[in-house]
Amino acid sequence: MATPKAMRQPASLRFGSAAFLTLWCLIAAFPLFWILVMSFKSPADAFDANPLAVIFGPRTIAAGKGLSVIDLVLGLAVLWYAVRFAFTRLPQMVRAFTAPGLVILGWLVGCLGYAVVFIVLFFGLLPVVLDALNAIAGPLGQPVIGLTAEHYRAVWVGNEFYRNFINSLIVTGGVVTVSLTVGTLAGYGLARSGSNLAFWLLIAALIFRALPHSVLVAGYLPVFINSAEILRPILGDAAPTLYGQPLAVIAVLVAINQPFTIWMLRSFFQSIPVELDEAARVDGCTHLQAFRRVIMPVMWPGVITTGLFSFLLGYNDFLVTSLLLDAQNQTMVPAIAGYFNRETTTTDQAEAIAAAVSITAPLFLLVMVFQRQIVSGLTAGAVKG
Repeated sequence: MATPKAMRQPASLRFGSAAFLTLWCLIAAFPLFWILVMSFKSPADAFDANPLAVIFGPRTIAAGKGLSVIDLVLGLAVLWYAVRFAFTRLPQMVRAFTAPGLVILGWLVGCLGYAVVFIVLFFGLLPVVLDALNAIAGPLGQPVIGLTAEHYRAVWVGNEFYRNFINSLIVTGGVVTVSLTVGTLAGYGLARSGSNLAFWLLIAALIFRALPHSVLVAGYLPVFINSAEILRPILGDAAPTLYGQPLAVIAVLVAINQPFTIWMLRSFFQSIPVELDEAARVDGCTHLQAFRRVIMPVMWPGVITTGLFSFLLGYNDFLVTSLLLDAQNQTMVPAIAGYFNRETTTTDQAEAIAAAVSITAPLFLLVMVFQRQIVSGLTAGAVKG
């Protein structure tokens, strides 16, 4: 259907929008692409002044590490099919094999299974097949682009970065679980309440959210450091020290994130007609049954959107995690900061870049997998007051 002439944008506006988007892509996306390329090159190529040397990696190829034309074609084909499967078949399979009340669990199991199969096929089986094809392909089997994963092996295996990844999962999982559990109940109650107390509770939550994170950390820090002495009269000599433990970080991040979660979920609940609650009550449901069986199925896009923001808070936090966690329990963000602080050689710098790329990959995949729910959630009620 053609756009009416009166609604068409002038050429100057279209040109300005295109120029702005192009500039934004260069500023925001190009650095991510460049560090991704650098992370797969030898240090001599990664920090070369010639951009073509960084892209093609001649020294990396000379060391016998690179991709042939066959590697590029088949690798991109497998990667394209894997991405297409994740966006089309995987959501269909999750909806088909998941009970209505276990959507989140179904997505977790589906994503975990998909990740395991992808790692086994892409990093286990595919290299074996490609090596056999390159051996008989002649010139097409010769490397044309330098590529090595030695920096990732050094980070994840040699430096045991997987421990920091597990700690990040523990912290973010705890933050998301507690924030959504409390936030959905509080948001639903405040959305359906017309009292003045609900209004002042929301104002208090907003003020609490506006406080600098350093203020909250300074208030919690003495309690966590002296937690063993505080709990000893109750638990005896088995009283734990919370300082340096993920539970301490989860408690602080939930306190920081909860006001935002309540406000956002309350906005979603307000977009759901009250008549749904009344109809459920007429059919014999209690308030809790109406909330669980009628309201929550409609609320999943909003819950997923809010959960994503909660995940990003816990996943990307630096101040709280660096102050409250010891070296054994550090999450990925402060661990990467440690990489950049102690770098001494170009090899150390390349490993720091590989660690930085590693932390962005889960975020990219998470947003891509849940993009439809996020968009529908934002348009369903998060932008409403």
